Amino acid sequence: MNAEEIRKLQAFLRKTFGNQNLSVRGRSNKDDSCEVYVGDEFLGVIFRDEEDGETSWNFQMAVLEIDLEDL
Repeated sequence: MNAEEIRKLQAFLRKTFGNQNLSVRGRSNKDDSCEVYVGDEFLGVIFRDEEDGETSWNFQMAVLEIDLEDL
């Protein structure tokens, strides 16, 4: 993904989740995805999907059972 696309995704996610500590970072050797962090904690990956002339972005986040144990 290019820098402008990453900037727009970051602005959208910060606004949507109300968290200015959220950052979207490019991935080395990958141009179809980027990574999402809150501070230094990795949250997930955003994949760009282009199909039938339409572009969408899919956010994939795994939640581990150990992450839920402290709640």
